[in-house]
Amino acid sequence: MMIKPELLSPCGDMESFYSALNFGADAVYLAGKDYGMRTASKNFSAEELKFACEFAHSNNRKVYLTCNTLPRNADVLSLPHFLEVCAESGVDAFIIADLGVFELAKKHAPDVERHISTQGGIVNFESAKAWYNMGASRVVLARELSLNEIAEIRAKIPKELEIECFVHGAMCVSFSGRCLISSYLTGRDANRGDCAQPCRWKYHLYEENRDGQFFPVEENDKGTFLYNSRDLCMIEHIKELCKAGISSFKIEGRAKSAYYTAVTTNAYRNAIDEYFENEMNKDYKVSDWIVEECDKISHRAYNTGFFFGNEPGQETTNGGYIRRYNQVAVSVDELEDGAVITQRNKFFVGDTLDVLPPDGRSFLITVEAMEDEGGNKVESAPHPMQRLYLHSKVKIPVGSVIRKKNIDIV
Repeated sequence: MMIKPELLSPCGDMESFYSALNFGADAVYLAGKDYGMRTASKNFSAEELKFACEFAHSNNRKVYLTCNTLPRNADVLSLPHFLEVCAESGVDAFIIADLGVFELAKKHAPDVERHISTQGGIVNFESAKAWYNMGASRVVLARELSLNEIAEIRAKIPKELEIECFVHGAMCVSFSGRCLISSYLTGRDANRGDCAQPCRWKYHLYEENRDGQFFPVEENDKGTFLYNSRDLCMIEHIKELCKAGISSFKIEGRAKSAYYTAVTTNAYRNAIDEYFENEMNKDYKVSDWIVEECDKISHRAYNTGFFFGNEPGQETTNGGYIRRYNQVAVSVDELEDGAVITQRNKFFVGDTLDVLPPDGRSFLITVEAMEDEGGNKVESAPHPMQRLYLHSKVKIPVGSVIRKKNIDIV
């Protein structure tokens, strides 16, 4: 009998943290102000981390802290204190890539579980067992593995050792996140959290004897994208992921918005729950509306990564994102005929908006009228974070994210 997997969502700040919990994450992963692989995110101060752990635990959720950089000598000096502070805050586990950090965590935070990051490059059962024998309770497998390889690892490791795998989000051309391109071109070390994402840039070919003349490597008016990975999306393959024995489904995206966290968490929460409600139906496939939700976030072209073999993973025609929807508001209080909202992007009275509530599937509303906090009627919402009274024929639950379809993109 399959065990229902944990849904693990990313949090780059407190807004994303609340989004993850509101939309159904079983656990979240986040970073303190140091030693995390996403320095571009706001991340969590010691006070915020303590509050997040207490809030999550009061709602029967878990908090995993990323301590997954590859620290240099100078970085190691302050690591013991950092680990002790995080342990006192109540984190449930550290996500670790470096063996030295792993041993320091054992010494300075002995009651906190240790998970091995995908940067550990675990691709076989012997490696997984070795980490388990040293004290790891979970391994985040390398992204380059197929489902068959994962299933074999699951069958040959202790049942107590959990397996975590990324199921959605940005991919990288490096091996499980270990990349030198950013350091080489910009001096920003990707393995210490400062990746400049040069894999998304345009590249041209220069002819050595014609200084200043460059040529696209292939004929394309948008440039040439040599390293530009597609995004991973396994929303239609929950059944296969569960059968492979994966303990935790991980969504990538700590540097992304709270809206991204809300939508992806909602989609995978509903996909997992729906599958287990229909587990005995051999013809089951995930509902179309759940799949469509993954198209309502900003993303690159999707694929299934390495799960079904070496699927072509490069997007060679575009380095940008597909944005079919824009978030325009968040519901912060209920009205009988709509909601009190805070604005995120401009919209107008008369617009048709798509509402995603925390506990259900999305629905459409028409904006019948709006007033500002002074009670003045307004025809549009032009100011970021402006608080407004939005009126529609449908009550909008607190915590709902509200978006508008981009009519310029089919």
